Amino acid sequence: MDFSDCVKFANENPTTYIGTVEGDQPRVRAFAMWFADATGFYYHTGTPKKIWHQLKENPKVELCFHAPSDGAGQMMRVAGTVEFLEDAALTERLIEERPWILDLGLSGNKLGMFRVAHGEAYFWTAESNLRENEAPRVKF
Repeated sequence: MDFSDCVKFANENPTTYIGTVEGDQPRVRAFAMWFADATGFYYHTGTPKKIWHQLKENPKVELCFHAPSDGAGQMMRVAGTVEFLEDAALTERLIEERPWILDLGLSGNKLGMFRVAHGEAYFWTAESNLRENEAPRVKF
């Protein structure tokens, strides 16, 4: 298993549960990942939103991707640190691929992009439930 397996799993199951911290309170919400490639997992959000401020305060996150199937399915958990992106070409690509974000009022300084480019990932299934610490890790 290597990082390309993680990228493939994320792109096939883009709904991501993102865990952040606000003070001492964990916060989790579902996100529609934009894309994943060899350089990381890419997301966007509105900068007025609480998650943006939580990430700015503490950029450490955990991502959870889930592929449902009979039973519990399979999950990929990713721990890493967010990198904030200010890239005109990426912004242009985002608006081209997801023009609906403009309808939400997300443009200019109200649009924030970020990625998780470095961290550790592992896969979980019900069969490995009690052996989570033994699951092979992929560092990226």
